[in-house]
Amino acid sequence: MRQVMRQGLLSLLAMWTMASVALSQVGPPVVETRTVMATDAGHPGSVVEAAVEGQIASGYHINDHHPSLDYLIPTELKLDPSKQASVEKVVYPKGEPQKFAFADEPLLVYEGSLVVGVKLKIASGLAPGVYAIKGKLAYQACNDHACLPPASVPVTLIIKVVDRSVPLRRVHADVFRNITFN
Repeated sequence: MRQVMRQGLLSLLAMWTMASVALSQVGPPVVETRTVMATDAGHPGSVVEAAVEGQIASGYHINDHHPSLDYLIPTELKLDPSKQASVEKVVYPKGEPQKFAFADEPLLVYEGSLVVGVKLKIASGLAPGVYAIKGKLAYQACNDHACLPPASVPVTLIIKVVDRSVPLRRVHADVFRNITFN
């Protein structure tokens, strides 16, 4: 009987430990995003510029899109295929070199915030309306001592399509000032 009770207690302790570990990993994401467009709308058949702004939690960094070492996981914006718009180009900022105890050379990383630019071609003949392009920003967050498992945060680009006769107005100039699409 004691043997059964002891095994039961050990099983209960093991389940409690696993639940504690799982719950400790639940919390706000390390990276939070918002999306903006460079114009208040777009015309059918035209190319529009969008941006995904990422805010990285204090104390963490994520790898550059072109990481310094082959085994590091890159930051990558992945947009789902859509009949409303196709991805023409994605532009990533250059990461900042940072020295970490676990690496001999500085690594290129993003800290604080990053802005990823996107050029989208709106489908020709698309009717005026509001369309959502969905995707995710994939990354691996690390601090000075350890890395978390790879993760992603969902993103949604909202594109308002208007008739060609409607003039477009530039918006969010502060966001697009530092993105070079060429």
